[in-house]
Amino acid sequence: MKDIMVADLASRENQQITGFFAAATKQVRTNREGGRYFALTFADRTGQIDGRMWEIDEAGPFEPGDVVKVRGEICRFNERLQIKVDKIRRATPGEYELNDFVPQSQRDIGEMWSELLGWVASFHDPDLKSLLEAFLNDEEIAHQLKEAPAAKGLHHAWIGGLLEHILSLMAMCDLACRHYQEVNRDLLMTGVVLHDIGKLRELRWGTSFDYTMEGQLLGHITIGIGMIEQKVAGIPNFPLAKRLLVEHLVLSHHGEYEYGSPKLPMTAEALLLHYLDNLDAKMQTVRNEFARAEAAGRAGDELTDWVRALERPLLNSQAYLAARGAAPPLSPNAKPPDPEIVVHEVVTESVLIEPAELEMRNGNRDPSDSRPEAEQQSDTQEARNHALPFED
Repeated sequence: MKDIMVADLASRENQQITGFFAAATKQVRTNREGGRYFALTFADRTGQIDGRMWEIDEAGPFEPGDVVKVRGEICRFNERLQIKVDKIRRATPGEYELNDFVPQSQRDIGEMWSELLGWVASFHDPDLKSLLEAFLNDEEIAHQLKEAPAAKGLHHAWIGGLLEHILSLMAMCDLACRHYQEVNRDLLMTGVVLHDIGKLRELRWGTSFDYTMEGQLLGHITIGIGMIEQKVAGIPNFPLAKRLLVEHLVLSHHGEYEYGSPKLPMTAEALLLHYLDNLDAKMQTVRNEFARAEAAGRAGDELTDWVRALERPLLNSQAYLAARGAAPPLSPNAKPPDPEIVVHEVVTESVLIEPAELEMRNGNRDPSDSRPEAEQQSDTQEARNHALPFED
């Protein structure tokens, strides 16, 4: 294990550090005086941090995705930690272990895979069960699904993240189907497994996550429809009506045309999938931001940094109450509330996300982001091109 992790850097503010990180991004930019500098993002399995190198002539050769050795000072700019880089070079293979640089799910991959198989085994519809088995019994797809992140950077962006996201949705959809009797459980859960299946080919993962050329040109929705068509063709007498309903779930799960959805959700299952998918991704973003704030040493009664994906800062209400001595922390052994109450809360929350989507459409900018407006608009457009406003 390497000596310094990204999660450790908050405790080293205003100190010089030397360490190994993955160069997740590398951009050559021009300052106001016409000089060139590097805008960098460094990463390891504990998180990411921005970097700037003003004297690029001192840099050794390296490319995005390389593991690099970095020397620099930990400082803040616009209240965000970053590394002011003095020296950087590509690391040699013997200097690092790859596992230190790849964020991974905290859950056991084998256990998650068994849980997914258990959900599929509970299906009553033989056609939908056969369709999912055609995917999960495919060795290449199974291998990829056990590894794939759910997104490039914002939610479930780690090895096993897509599988973890699917299982979270499975649990929520199972509860929702108990409450909404008009929903076809097996159809909805088929959509859960397949709605992002195209990300197995849209994304690539290694020391960093990025889009493949196929992903850039087609996107995971189009790729996923092609994968479904291929599997359906191998199942004798698969009902046309069920194929249409499954494909509609995939085509409509982003919910809005401007967020890359070719169709609006038009069935009960499609509406539920869209809102619960959106909710799960947003709540994971919330978890990520709370963890980042804690790692940065923020007090419980402080807001997080501006969260571009949600167009607002956040407050951890539990940490806030604890900091003010107003309430003890929630007990991890507390009895969960009745499932119907949970479902009611989930659906209510899904309705409340709509104003945030409207804010994104209005093009709100991060007031603490000092980058040129064109660069901020580029980030926003990337999110719109590839997914929902919370997902890249």
